[in-house]
Amino acid sequence: DRERAYRLGLSVYQVANTVQTATLGKVATRYREGSDEIDVRLRFKEKYRDSLDEVRGIPLRTAAGQTIYLEQVADVTSGEGPIMINRENQARRVSVTANISGGDLGGVVREIKGRLAGFERGLPPGYFLEYGGSYKQMTDAFVILAGAFALALLLVYMVMASQFEHFGHPFIIMFTVPLGIIGVIIGLFVTGRTLSLAVLIVAIVLLGRTSDERAKQVLIGVILLAGIAVNNGIVMIDYINQLIRRGVDKREAILQGATTRLRAVLLTALTTVLGTLPMAFSRSSGSEFRAPMGVAIAFGLTATTVLTLFVIPIIYSIFNKIRFKEKKVAAV
Repeated sequence: DRERAYRLGLSVYQVANTVQTATLGKVATRYREGSDEIDVRLRFKEKYRDSLDEVRGIPLRTAAGQTIYLEQVADVTSGEGPIMINRENQARRVSVTANISGGDLGGVVREIKGRLAGFERGLPPGYFLEYGGSYKQMTDAFVILAGAFALALLLVYMVMASQFEHFGHPFIIMFTVPLGIIGVIIGLFVTGRTLSLAVLIVAIVLLGRTSDERAKQVLIGVILLAGIAVNNGIVMIDYINQLIRRGVDKREAILQGATTRLRAVLLTALTTVLGTLPMAFSRSSGSEFRAPMGVAIAFGLTATTVLTLFVIPIIYSIFNKIRFKEKKVAAV
């Protein structure tokens, strides 16, 4: 009875502490004998705590110096309760834990959510379901990766905009990033990592709402690809701009830029692709986590290199309204 206890000058902590000391006891000191230490526990004798009647008679000392008994401020009854109460964010928590087998973490959690879809609606007020553990750690990691991917794109754009002194040309070059994703998907299919294919698409489209560790490595590879893939476009667009500033016709500048910079583009891409192939096709211990990153970089950069030679000049000509077909004038 909290109200009555407060009127007598007792707090809940004082009552609980006294009952705990009387029944379970508390370590008052330690007795040392040589190198051994023995706890000295202070509590009531067994005959004063072996029944509910004895517990009701536990004396309590009030702030005014009076002695009252537990039954005067509490109802003591026999019942069942938790041995340990776990709390999270000041709320009681009951955890159900398990290991997974024969599937990925994301698939298992999706199946659990499907089976518990109508269960949460029937819970009493104040109760709710929450998915934590490894699943929460993975989703938090993907949120961080999504932010890193967005920051990488922003920094790449800022650097190119300052160097080109133009706000539009960086967008043309950044078309290589989605072209690289095409290569990543093809690479996963070619290397036989079909289980990661659907996970990769979810990871890219939903920016991290998946929990497969392999997809996490693929997304890290895509973040690296965002910085590497634009190199080919930079080499080409920069040379085209140089030719235009020299007075070369815009159409001719695009054609010369694509052909002249072909060797530089291929050399830049091949050095990176060949360097990541051992990681992509590795079969050593732990390769199942490293290989997806290598596949993402190697195949993504290959697709970017091939498509850049055709797509970037087309985007550049469309952006600058350059026509390659002359209008035919009808003879009168």
